Amino acid sequence: MTLTTPENEMSNDREDGLDLLREMLPEMLEGQSSDELQVEGFAGELAELSLQNVFGRLWTRPGLDRRSRSLVTLGILIALRANEELAFHFPIALRNGLTRAELEEVVYHASGYAGFPAASAARLVAIQSIGDTTS
Repeated sequence: MTLTTPENEMSNDREDGLDLLREMLPEMLEGQSSDELQVEGFAGELAELSLQNVFGRLWTRPGLDRRSRSLVTLGILIALRANEELAFHFPIALRNGLTRAELEEVVYHASGYAGFPAASAARLVAIQSIGDTTS
C-alpha cells in the first residue's frame, strides 16, 4: 500500500493542473517548461496556487464535465466582473465544446442576474479574446 503524503498530493495536483491547462490553453504554455511557470515577486505563489487548486483539484473533479464547468465559470466571472480572467475563459469555453451562440446566451443571461454593465463588459472581453464574427 502506498501512502499519499500532502507533498505527493500537491505534486499530483500540480501535474494534473498543468496537463489540463495545456489542453485548454495550449498557446499560453507553448514552449514553456513547468519550471518556467514560477512567478517571482509580490504574491508570486498565486499562479502556483491556481495551478494546483483551481486547475489541478477543481477542474479535474468528476461531478461536472468541462463544458458544464465552463458555463459555471463564465457566469461567476461575469458576475464578478473579472475581465482579465474572462479573457482566458472564453477561449477555454470554446475548446470545451460551447458554441459562440451559447457564449452569447451566457452573456445575455448574465445581464438579468449580474446586471447590464457586467454583461456589456463581458461582451467586450469576448470580442477581444475570441473575435467578433459580424465584422
